[in-house]
Amino acid sequence: MAAYVIAEIRIKDPEKYEEYRLKVPATLEKYGGRYLVRGGEARLLEGDGQPNRLAVLEFESVERALEWYGSEDYRPLLAIRQAAAESRLVLVKGV
Repeated sequence: MAAYVIAEIRIKDPEKYEEYRLKVPATLEKYGGRYLVRGGEARLLEGDGQPNRLAVLEFESVERALEWYGSEDYRPLLAIRQAAAESRLVLVKGV
């Protein structure tokens, strides 16, 4: 069953974040992940506040998503993202 990582990201250091943005796709591909949404215009339909940068990643399973997130491939990029942005990531199982 597919799984999705939904990320909301508020970039604090655009230059550092650009390094992250350029290197992440190779790690996703290695673990069978792909972008469904990556940045782009976000329009709030309900609720409060303005949405930040959004990304939706698709993996074949929760296990593969967790394998990617905890991998040696992604770990250094995770550190870059955490230094360059405030983020909230949610892992959800598809239907």
